[in-house]
Amino acid sequence: MKLKKLSIAVVALLASASFAQVNVVSTQLRPVQEIEKVRTILVKDAKPEINYIGEDPNTYMTRMLAESQASTGKVHVTIALDSELSPLNSAGALQDIDDVMNRLSTSREFSGSFKDLAKMGGNNTRFIPFLTNTFQMAANKKALQYLPAGANINNLTWAQTIQWAKNMKAATGEDKFGLPGGPTGLIHRFFQGYALPAYTGGVVRNFKSADAEKMWADLKDLWTVTNKRSTSYNAMEEPLKTGEVWVAFDHTARLLPALNDKPDDFVAFPAPAGPKGRFFMPVISGLSIPKNTPDRVASEAAIAHLTSPAVQAKALAEVGWFPTVKADIGTLPRGVQVAALGVGQTFSAPGARGALLPSGLGAKNGEFNKVFIDSFQRIIVRNEDVKTVLAQQGQALADVMKEANAKCWAPDASSGTAPCPVQ
Repeated sequence: MKLKKLSIAVVALLASASFAQVNVVSTQLRPVQEIEKVRTILVKDAKPEINYIGEDPNTYMTRMLAESQASTGKVHVTIALDSELSPLNSAGALQDIDDVMNRLSTSREFSGSFKDLAKMGGNNTRFIPFLTNTFQMAANKKALQYLPAGANINNLTWAQTIQWAKNMKAATGEDKFGLPGGPTGLIHRFFQGYALPAYTGGVVRNFKSADAEKMWADLKDLWTVTNKRSTSYNAMEEPLKTGEVWVAFDHTARLLPALNDKPDDFVAFPAPAGPKGRFFMPVISGLSIPKNTPDRVASEAAIAHLTSPAVQAKALAEVGWFPTVKADIGTLPRGVQVAALGVGQTFSAPGARGALLPSGLGAKNGEFNKVFIDSFQRIIVRNEDVKTVLAQQGQALADVMKEANAKCWAPDASSGTAPCPVQ
């Protein structure tokens, strides 16, 4: 596969940059407002200059493999989720960067768990941890008076959350609960990392189980008091800011604008626990050096800049992603402090367990997500029979796993060398 198969836009950006610039291709921080903040704030003073290029995750793997096979590399550094870097690592497209990690560790403090993840199951460092995040809940303080008796907002169950939404509807006459179910919303992560594992203990294996049927039945109940504009919400910041929604789930970065705008009006807290426990989806992005970087010294300089404590603190303040190195965030805006407290509560909630981002799917990643989005549309929005939909969508999920030869990831039990089964 040759470089000519890269998208015209990406090729043009790469070709227009001289190697006095460091070309950084990223699947993260791609919305227009986020790219603007990266370029004007996070990399503004980088030496050498950083040319930051957003890349669509659905085509990232193909394009980076094409880059690795080109006669001359043009990408100095790539930023992607660990699950997106994994197939590139398996294909031999990333360099070992133990030396970079060792040098950086003399001037900044990475957590041991992040260093372990950076080895991607092997013995050598393949990415430098860049930023981390998760999804959480946020609520207008007006909603707190309607919590069920005895409920602890940092230790809610799904039954309590459904009752909370019903209490708000009874008091206001309005549906005050909201989900990011729009065309570019992240509602599929709500199912993959939170609701489904909370009811079934997994994501893929128990997709068609009786426990999964119970989850969808409970969500049908919740939907009766959920704002129906949730099917158009791409992010929950505006519905929260306007008061159209009082309680919402979303990625922390997409909640942050509301928290920053009205920090005294909101609280952030973990997603609820279900019959099988409380789960959360930790998200970590990494900085990797491609196999045929045109200038490794320049690559290392860009990574050093992006992992400096000062830039990491700015990333939290500006785009809502949390540092992977020890950084002073005590002087950041109040809304950021609210978000940071919610993330801390999410990571440390009683019995909380991680549900990792899907991995090993390659080009099938979009089809995997579509299974969950289609299930939501059919069961919740169109009120189709749960068992029938799960049987059909379960087959679609099984096909995706087999075609991608994707193994199980946590919290599903290992499938060894076989594709993760759908039961």
